[in-house]
Amino acid sequence: MPHLRPQAPSLPVPTPQRPQPAARRRPHFTGLLLGIVALIASPASPAATLADTGITLSGSYTGESAAVVDGGKRRGSAYAGQFFVGADVDLARLAGWTGATVRLYGASRHGDNLSRDEIGNSTSIQEIFGGQTERLANFTLEQQWLDGRLLLEAGRTVANIHFLGSELCQYFQTNSACGNPTFVFRTSNFTYWPVSSWGAHAKGYLTPSIYLHAGAYEVNPRQAEDDQHGLEWSTRDATGLIAPYAIGYKTTAATAHLPSMIELGGWYDTSDYRDPLRDASGAAAAISGRPYATRSGRSGAYFRVEQRVTRSDPAGNRGLTLFGAALIGTHGEAEQQHFLELGLVQRGTLAGRDRDTLGLVVSQQRYSDQALDNQQLLRAAAGGSGRPATSQVMVELSYGIQVNPLLRVQPNLHYIANPDQFGEPARTRDLADALAVGLRVDLSLSPFVRDLAEAMRP
Repeated sequence: MPHLRPQAPSLPVPTPQRPQPAARRRPHFTGLLLGIVALIASPASPAATLADTGITLSGSYTGESAAVVDGGKRRGSAYAGQFFVGADVDLARLAGWTGATVRLYGASRHGDNLSRDEIGNSTSIQEIFGGQTERLANFTLEQQWLDGRLLLEAGRTVANIHFLGSELCQYFQTNSACGNPTFVFRTSNFTYWPVSSWGAHAKGYLTPSIYLHAGAYEVNPRQAEDDQHGLEWSTRDATGLIAPYAIGYKTTAATAHLPSMIELGGWYDTSDYRDPLRDASGAAAAISGRPYATRSGRSGAYFRVEQRVTRSDPAGNRGLTLFGAALIGTHGEAEQQHFLELGLVQRGTLAGRDRDTLGLVVSQQRYSDQALDNQQLLRAAAGGSGRPATSQVMVELSYGIQVNPLLRVQPNLHYIANPDQFGEPARTRDLADALAVGLRVDLSLSPFVRDLAEAMRP
């Protein structure tokens, strides 16, 4: 199961506050784990293992620490983490339903955000931060036909685990590029892990390497609130839907000496959003004092590529991969104008370190004129002067150490040029460029989860 991550969501349109119910106990992660186990731990044949009956369990813990060593708002540190547990149920083996799989995943997130609290920008260098509570993150039924060439999956899910993701993101910690380019969350209400809502996607292969991919996902800001745990499935608070699409070409180490991925796609968002500058009359809201206008209907497009350029062993474990992406808005008022990303990952570093990695990624977020006008007006109203920088550049250099099959430790270094002020619109001056260090730890808990499930069986 690949690591699943959120992105920082775009700012939702403020909605009236509903009366809050009486205080309720938050579901503990242990309860979520046991609930999933209880659901799948009663196969038809008690003598068979869960794996024998088509039930694949997985679990992991990811922890990301970071500290500012220079620049930004102030020195400081923060830690964020996620427990993950999942079950993939092959209904062909369990119940004779050919091509069908149930995918049930839960997540528990905790911790703090260094970028918000110490760096002062709005794009985190801890991509595991977001949706800080226990949530049912995915509960879907997937059906495949034509030997896997056509796939349909639907249920409670999120857009960003199906679109614009990459397995290369496990080698980085920055949220600017991973698990998805942050641009898509700043220019649409793209739904993100682990905040699930209703959704579906379909993928069809025209050839073994060329595919079409399309989806539609409910946009429901209520689901992102702290008292939500993915268990309220009403659509009464939905504000629209987001529809991503793509056409792509992809090969693997099994089908090509130097695998590659090329994808061209986009999205259309029908949901409500806040105008980055103007009120309903067309005046600048920072001057008029009236609420920012509520708009609907935005779209964007992207191009991305991954190319393996070296392969130094027959198994394909060692080698260098280059990657890049460009995203741009095509319709609607947006906070950002475009996003660019370039990077590399070297798998296999020193002699005998075939599973260690070296990674570098550089991204640029270019802001829209409307967003910059608004920031300048808010700065002036707070007693400051000048116009914020037109873009923010974020760089990460990482080295991943595969300690053993279950544990990976990844120190990383971050440089943030021109930290943005979208999280603090009334800031009166630019912040100094920031230098931060980080440490990511990935621990597989799958053997423990499987043993626990087996022990709980009647």
